[in-house]
Amino acid sequence: MPTYHKLVRDKIPMIIEATGKSYRTRILENTEYIKELRTKLGEEVEEYLSAKTDDTAVEELADILEILHSLAKVHGKTMEDVEHVRQEKEVKRGGFQKGIFLIDVEDE
Repeated sequence: MPTYHKLVRDKIPMIIEATGKSYRTRILENTEYIKELRTKLGEEVEEYLSAKTDDTAVEELADILEILHSLAKVHGKTMEDVEHVRQEKEVKRGGFQKGIFLIDVEDE
């Protein structure tokens, strides 16, 4: 029997059950849940960085976005709140659309 010890999507137990297999799960306490969401975010970012095709990259970005929704919620915010902060930062500091790569700054 494989052992996973990882955060999974909410419908995974039903999917496993539909295959006739048994499984064990538990509900994480808030602190542990946040820790596991952060771990999962790191895993998904690594998978995005390893993506070889645009379709795979978009699939991984969707996973990252799903985790961001959950992280916003555990921090008492919505994705609209996150988007508001993103927009404020874009107005003040810009986005990343132009591909500007800073090489150095002269220090007088």
